[in-house]
Amino acid sequence: MRSTTAYYGLVAAVGVERLVELVVDRRNRRWAAEQGGVETGVGHYPAMVALHTGLLAGCVLEVSRARRPFVPAVGWPAVAGVVAAQGLRWWCIRTLGRQWSTRIVVIPGAQRVTSGPYRVIPHPNYVAVATEGVALPLAHSAGVTATVFTVLNTVLLRHRIRLEDEALRSLRPGTAAEEETPERS
Repeated sequence: MRSTTAYYGLVAAVGVERLVELVVDRRNRRWAAEQGGVETGVGHYPAMVALHTGLLAGCVLEVSRARRPFVPAVGWPAVAGVVAAQGLRWWCIRTLGRQWSTRIVVIPGAQRVTSGPYRVIPHPNYVAVATEGVALPLAHSAGVTATVFTVLNTVLLRHRIRLEDEALRSLRPGTAAEEETPERS
């Protein structure tokens, strides 16, 4: 029973983290709009929100309804995966600075960020999302949720990455981040 309570706490903490992301997103989109930022690919956003909400709900429902056990040999590495995914996600957010958003928003004339994790991986935030989508459910043996999320997320990310790559082609090459991006008055 203690493991289930702790697991629900972990899922809740990830949910709170998502809410914090939305606050950061709202602030950054406001700034981007002031800079002439253009949002693209809005049609898939509701599906993305539903999928991520479904991940959290699925984790709780599968564990509670199917009485999934905590299996230490899988659970502890999965918890480490969740923590690592959060670290990578926030490294992405910090690296992109004001250019980070949960949506696809491009500021005309801005430089494409190629520093931090973007030096190595074109879309590191999606590595964090994929890792979390497997690790969070498996932290308490919710394999159905991990599988369903992974399949649906793969379909969604194929579409989103294509849209994002198209939008990012308009940016100048470079390593600019928030600190280096000149603000307009």
